[in-house]
Amino acid sequence: MADVRIEKLYKAYGAVEVIHGVDIDIPDGRFVVLVGPSGCGKSTLLRMLAGLEGITAGTINIGGRVVNNLPPAERNIAMVFQNYALYPHKTVAANMGFALKMQRMPKPEIDQRVATAAEILGLKPYLDRYPRELSGGQRQRVAMGRAIVREPQVFLFDEPLSNLDAKLRVQMRAEIRELHQRLGTTTVYVTHDQIEAMTMADQIVVMRDGHISQQGSPLELYDRPDNVFVAGFIGSPSMNLIEGVAGHNGTSQTVEAQGVSLLAPERAGLEAGRKVILGIRPEHLELDDTGFEAKVAVVEPTGSETHVVLRAAGQEIIAVFRDRHAFRPGDVIRLKPRPEMVHMFDADTGLRLN
Repeated sequence: MADVRIEKLYKAYGAVEVIHGVDIDIPDGRFVVLVGPSGCGKSTLLRMLAGLEGITAGTINIGGRVVNNLPPAERNIAMVFQNYALYPHKTVAANMGFALKMQRMPKPEIDQRVATAAEILGLKPYLDRYPRELSGGQRQRVAMGRAIVREPQVFLFDEPLSNLDAKLRVQMRAEIRELHQRLGTTTVYVTHDQIEAMTMADQIVVMRDGHISQQGSPLELYDRPDNVFVAGFIGSPSMNLIEGVAGHNGTSQTVEAQGVSLLAPERAGLEAGRKVILGIRPEHLELDDTGFEAKVAVVEPTGSETHVVLRAAGQEIIAVFRDRHAFRPGDVIRLKPRPEMVHMFDADTGLRLN
């Protein structure tokens, strides 16, 4: 195991710069998820860690050793890819032990390591099978087993669950997290799925256009996003972001948004007329006769919750209710946000105000 330190890391392809001076400190044993939309630079950053992409500037330090110029084989890392990358003509056991065989490790030690990994991953009954005889989830376990047998300092995962169906993704999320808790190996995991990030990570790094928008624990990012991008990206359904103008209602500060007057968070300290964005998570909107009017557009029952798409303040918003309500499209209801859970951002910079 080892800590990973990324300092002032840049990557450019000719005149096109794709990673812009990234700094990330990953303590030993931490499970870190790099998350962001397509094209944000997260996979490029992971490949730079692995040694599969060159570094334009900056340093990557793994276990106290700068690895900028080391080839992948000398970095003591193991990578699990999205497409499994298994040899179709080799058995599960042969696939898992292939890298060790290339290192000329004695066969008894290879067999012992493969058996141990197979026990951890529930693959013992499949060691003599070929990849074509396995399900998608079993193939992904084999790919993970091939990484485990190398006993690396750092695991790297590049969107490993993208090819699996929804139910299997949930199962594999839990298995990867349990595996990390069991082995304690420093792990860097890339995904575009913020639900994966929230449920698996000790630390999330949200990336956008080659920059880090925010990094911290999952609940830190959820409860206190630094900017509008993180507020809208972390959480499902997304946070409602309502543009308005600061005003006053007697002794209270308000935000006026196309005929809807919303109370601003306490101690907002806004000058009248300032353009702001209120952030309200769907689960923090409650039915209240004193609230603002919203017209029901779509009702989406999920079983445990009901998601309601509404029109209010000149835009579409979403509310989530744990209780069951007989809403119908066209109904007009009144909603009120929980004041202590309202977020405030500057409309020009997108940065958090309260």
